[in-house]
Amino acid sequence: MRIKLYLGLPLMLSFYIQNAGKMVSSIHETVFFFQKDLRTGKLVNLPSLIAASDRTPFLPDRVAKSIPFSSSKFPEILNHFSLKPQTREAEIMKRTISVCEREAINGEQMFCVTSLESFIDLSIATLGKDIQLLSNQLSKETNNPLFTIARGMQDMGENELICHKERYPRAVFLCHSINKTTVYKVPLLGRDGTKANALAVCHKDTSAWSPKHKAFQILKVKPGTVPICHFLAKDTLAWVSN
Repeated sequence: MRIKLYLGLPLMLSFYIQNAGKMVSSIHETVFFFQKDLRTGKLVNLPSLIAASDRTPFLPDRVAKSIPFSSSKFPEILNHFSLKPQTREAEIMKRTISVCEREAINGEQMFCVTSLESFIDLSIATLGKDIQLLSNQLSKETNNPLFTIARGMQDMGENELICHKERYPRAVFLCHSINKTTVYKVPLLGRDGTKANALAVCHKDTSAWSPKHKAFQILKVKPGTVPICHFLAKDTLAWVSN
């Protein structure tokens, strides 16, 4: 079906350029949302999808194992990277290690990896060998975070492992799998014509989450009442079963 445009193209482009900033700022960032809103035609605001990529590489497994990665050896870690305590970089590293050392919640499996070898080996140990790795994909770089969900969304199942890239001088991923979580591949069309294949997850059981979790504050619901969904940030990866 074709929709006729009654405004001339130059006029429309001029209007859009002049008002693009206002349009973006007037639409709240899509952080957490209900599963019913993961549907074709839905407008989403995803600044985390268009953010600059973190290109920090993995260290070789042998080298990664030779460098401590624990709170108890933090002074040694700072010395290795020639960093001083009380600096912003040191605080970021300390926070990442703390996140990796937290206790898993009920129904969650989690681990952190510091090398490509451990990333693959531990993922296979968790999900089995018949798996594939998914990532967010953009057809081009863009500064406009507004997208519309297009047709063709795919349900990739509940046998998943979501791996978040953490801030650290070398590549560190926190990987975790939460019971009753479904991964979706979501085709998006940007307001500036950018196409994307984004990853979203829906958590169907949030009963073990802290009542203070940001999702409950945003959506005004209580733990364990309704499925809660969110898109994955640009550098987040997802293992799923084939």
